[in-house]
Amino acid sequence: MVLEVALIDVTDAKGFEAAYRQARPGLAGTEGCRSVRMTRGLESPNRFVLLVEWDSVEAHEMNFRQTDRFAQWRGAIGPFFAGPPTVEHFTDVV
Repeated sequence: MVLEVALIDVTDAKGFEAAYRQARPGLAGTEGCRSVRMTRGLESPNRFVLLVEWDSVEAHEMNFRQTDRFAQWRGAIGPFFAGPPTVEHFTDVV
């Protein structure tokens, strides 16, 4: 399992949240996606953290990033970005 963590700063939090709610099923329904969670900053209400569990980095890249699903996702939420998100992948420490 791989955890994708995206730090997203936005210009319009309410608009972003509405767009995310509409676009979420396309991400969550991707083969290899185990879970999706979006959190909002308390001290910084225009900052969000997206947490997505994937079977692998390849599942994220091949099944989502290189498909129309990603274009639809980015088209829905991208207009609210204050700048490019910071995206990294993590694995559990055992």
